[in-house]
Amino acid sequence: MVEVLENLAFLANASNLVRYLMGFMHYSPSQSATTVTNFMGTAFLLALLGGFLSDAFFTTYTIYIVSAFIEFMGLVILTVQARTPHLMPPPCAATAPCAPVSGPRKAMLFAGLYLTALGVGGIKGSLPSHGAEQFDEHAPQGRKARSTFFNYFVFCLSCGALVAVTFAVWVEDNRGWQWGFGIATIAILLSVPVFAAGSGLYRNKVPTGSPLTTIARVLAAAALARRAGAQSASHGAVIDRAPSPTGSTDMKDYCKPGDMVANIAAGAGPAEPSRELAFLNRAVRCQEEQPGQQNGRLACTVQEVEDVKIVLMVLPIFFSTIMLNCCLAQLSTFSVEQAATMDTRVGRLTVPPASLPVFPVTFIILLAPVYDHVIIPFARRLTGTEMGISHLQRIGTGLILSIVAMAVAAVVEVKRKNVAADSGMLDSPKPLPISFFWIAFQYLFLGSADLFTLAGLLEFFFSEAPSRMRSLATSLSWASLALGYYLSSVLVSIVNSATGRGGHRPWLRGASLNHYHLERFYWVMCVLSTLNYLFFLFWAIRYKYRNAGVIKG
Repeated sequence: MVEVLENLAFLANASNLVRYLMGFMHYSPSQSATTVTNFMGTAFLLALLGGFLSDAFFTTYTIYIVSAFIEFMGLVILTVQARTPHLMPPPCAATAPCAPVSGPRKAMLFAGLYLTALGVGGIKGSLPSHGAEQFDEHAPQGRKARSTFFNYFVFCLSCGALVAVTFAVWVEDNRGWQWGFGIATIAILLSVPVFAAGSGLYRNKVPTGSPLTTIARVLAAAALARRAGAQSASHGAVIDRAPSPTGSTDMKDYCKPGDMVANIAAGAGPAEPSRELAFLNRAVRCQEEQPGQQNGRLACTVQEVEDVKIVLMVLPIFFSTIMLNCCLAQLSTFSVEQAATMDTRVGRLTVPPASLPVFPVTFIILLAPVYDHVIIPFARRLTGTEMGISHLQRIGTGLILSIVAMAVAAVVEVKRKNVAADSGMLDSPKPLPISFFWIAFQYLFLGSADLFTLAGLLEFFFSEAPSRMRSLATSLSWASLALGYYLSSVLVSIVNSATGRGGHRPWLRGASLNHYHLERFYWVMCVLSTLNYLFFLFWAIRYKYRNAGVIKG
């Protein structure tokens, strides 16, 4: 319920923000799209800060409460501005172009937006890991329940989004933006007592200090040991990594060599570092420090070295999801602008263009329970594994769906422009004689991609990460979204710069969207997504999941 309210508060504005900036702040379509992607990108990137603080200094519980208050303050600022005419830019004059918001009014707008972004980041960085920590990962049933939690976390995201893109967007378009911002403000305020109601039942992980310090220390120790010509010894046993996620993800702390296999069988023995990223094994200090060797402050245990290895090995998977989220960014920008030029009537009802995400979120709401209660149990019986479908298989499926979505989007845009040309309406502000349901196809494919990839990423990062780094690692899922939104803005700038040379008109610039070459941009995205999938496949095939066992070397 908390995530339903939180995502409602966030998306009630973000899904329609591009039209608010165009219609009331007098930004151009490209300026509006860039502002929205920067805002959403910042919100998701700040999840890293929320995750870091949750791991290092505070509990996920504390970070959620503080972040909700910060988001509440940002939304209050936006609500006050939207309902106060003299805090808005002056109305457009009939004989002069509209002047975009500037000066103190612009400062107020961005203060509200980025306080909201800071609060959203803190919540996204703490809430998923807080929920996942409530399950016992040492028991198969606990791990299965945790997997169900992540599926239903995405389900709840979609429930909040459904209310946001239907009811909240209708209110913004028909009753005014002060009411839309007000709904978001009330939603985030209500989420706090709902969250606090379970305080007596929560399991809260004790902060263990900065995980970044551990990472820096291991890297520094390995670099210094290499300069000193240090070599790590092998005693015939290494930590096993499995090609599929099975068993507990906990690792034991080890500090010096001995009879590894016998001791581990007894549950208390040491182990050697794994073979992956072997250059980091030099950081292990398993004997008394000798004169001239590395500083004692840099001494590292096998546990710490393995923790850092895991962080480094998941990074290629993280990078391979950024392009998918760049595709998702189009749902909040150009796809909304496309729909605004089309016939959005359904019978007597006129659907606001920003309500188009109703298609993917409805599909996710329907698919998530089917996936968890039908597809996964069937896959478990078929494969004989605990997971049924591995995290990386889910992520790969999402990447393939994003490629299909961009190809579909390009084809639909060609059809939309052909209708505009054939109807002689290239410069007409009236809706084109083509139904906005055509845009729904790209929404459905991208919505499906989001379900597979986001739930898979959240569980992948949480289950693979060391316990002391789990909130930060889970936040990588949101950081991928952030970088995807930033990449979208960068790609728009690069495409316009590259295609605007030699006196040519840039692809994504013109008097109206009908003069853009948006279909070419979508084909570029399709090609980039295909290359990105090949990059993902290269690393996914080589990735081995964490396992607590050892094997003889």
